[in-house]
Parts: sequence; C-alpha cells; structure tokens
Amino acid sequence: MTKATDIASRLSEQGYRLTPQRIMILEAIEGASGHISAEEIYQKIKASYPGMNISTVYRTMELLKETGMVTETDMGDGRVRFHSVGHEHHHHLVCSKCGTVVDLDESMLAPLTVLLTRKYGFSPDLRHLAIFGQCKDCA
Repeated sequence: MTKATDIASRLSEQGYRLTPQRIMILEAIEGASGHISAEEIYQKIKASYPGMNISTVYRTMELLKETGMVTETDMGDGRVRFHSVGHEHHHHLVCSKCGTVVDLDESMLAPLTVLLTRKYGFSPDLRHLAIFGQCKDCA
C-alpha cells in the first residue's frame, strides 16, 4: 500500500469523499522528494488534468492539515510548504541571507521539549519546525 493510498483510506474512514482531484493531490504530495507548496502541487496536476482548480488544492491541503495527515512549514520564502506525516519528521535551519536550508535531526530538539514541559508545563508540538538565522558562509 502506497502512502497516498494510506492517506486516502484514512480520509475515507473519517467520512471524507475521495474525489479524483483529492487522489491526484495526495499522489503529488507523496511523490514529492521533499516539501511542496500548494502552487507546486497545482502545477504538477494541471499538466495532466487542466480542469484542476487551485482553490481545490488549497481546500484539500487545509483538510489534510486539520486531520493531521500533513504538516506545514514556512521556509521564509513567502510560501507555506507541506510535508506528509508519513515521511520522517525533521526540522530545518534556514539561512535568512542566502536561503540555504539544512535538515536538522528531530533529536536535536528533544532537550527543548523537556525544558518547555518542565519549566512552563507546556507540551510543544515540534514535529516540523524552521529555525531562521545565518549559515556558516553568511555569518
């Protein structure tokens, strides 16, 4: 079973219709090598299905986010990008000067999670995070 099929099954189990447009969107998300914006999803699908509407992509992405099937991250370029929760969790160091993005292992933030919980009684959701600063070449 592909990840797109898995998400489709989960949507169906929750009572959501599996329209051809939603299936194409799920396939575009799972077929992406990394993060993908709604606009990029739209462009991929529009090539083979000209009847696709960008608002359908936005609504579907909002549904997938609300149901916990995708996470969204602002990488600082003015576009929200999505990532399937079926893919490995990771975080990003984003250079605000040159735009370089470096993946940061999730375990690096484990001490922060413990600290926030102990000190503030706050349970953070750190599944997908972008941290902005300057890379070693720009600092």
